[in-house]
Amino acid sequence: MQTRPQLRPGPLSPRRKVPRTIARPSYALLGEPGPTSPPRARTAEELANMRIASDIASEALAAAAAAIAPGVVTDALDEAAHETMIARGAYPSTLNYRGYPKSTCISINEVICHGIPDLRTELCDGDIVTIDVTAYYGGVHGDLNQTFAVGEVDQHAKDLMEATRRALEAGIAAVRPGGQTRDVGKAIEKVVRKRFGIVHQFGGHGIGPDFHDGLHIQHNYDRRGTERFFPGQTLTIEPMLTLGSPDARVWEADGWTAVTIDGSRCAQEEQTLLVTEDGAEVLTTHVPH
Repeated sequence: MQTRPQLRPGPLSPRRKVPRTIARPSYALLGEPGPTSPPRARTAEELANMRIASDIASEALAAAAAAIAPGVVTDALDEAAHETMIARGAYPSTLNYRGYPKSTCISINEVICHGIPDLRTELCDGDIVTIDVTAYYGGVHGDLNQTFAVGEVDQHAKDLMEATRRALEAGIAAVRPGGQTRDVGKAIEKVVRKRFGIVHQFGGHGIGPDFHDGLHIQHNYDRRGTERFFPGQTLTIEPMLTLGSPDARVWEADGWTAVTIDGSRCAQEEQTLLVTEDGAEVLTTHVPH
């Protein structure tokens, strides 16, 4: 395995262009998304477009994942996802969301989430890297992420990634009409069984016309999570597990990159879901392992 240089912010490529013909979310120009909306059932048109947005995001994730190799800079993954989204007529949802400068989040090793792709940070053999992609199409968003191995990773990393996949599956299985948001964290905790840390400072969220609506999903058990699921609701579940402390800090240098406080590695898996009459339907698609 390569020796990993210390992660730090690097120079960014120029802001990627989006054709004028592609519809943009309200925040695309000024960066501020405005007030969040309360959760509600999606209309038939919104749901149809969410299926398309989710398909586009899934395709963009696969394109970025195909570029993973030791020596590849994170900006190249961002470019692959960006080009895929605009080719399908979608806007990369993260681009200028609250000022975020890129079309994806690329998070390596101890980076929990919101890693900014740049021109200097290279993937190294033995890394794990999470690619987070959201596409905006037809007035709605589709969102997913997945953690990948770079080259040959150690057994600790393999166990972490496998546990995170199982945590996501357990969280999805806990979603049903009338169930409460705290059911998700309870199910995930049963799978993790204290073998890994569960990040509590970031969670899943409602999604649709808003990138993040008023719904919050905690991935560890929180008795205060009493909001109930209902048919037609759309949301994400995205557990983040760590090999050490689950506590996060954000780099002051960029105001976005969240890392574990002890430098331990983190894996994350996310899907966009539709609450159905008897459970949940997954709208996004992960890259097969």
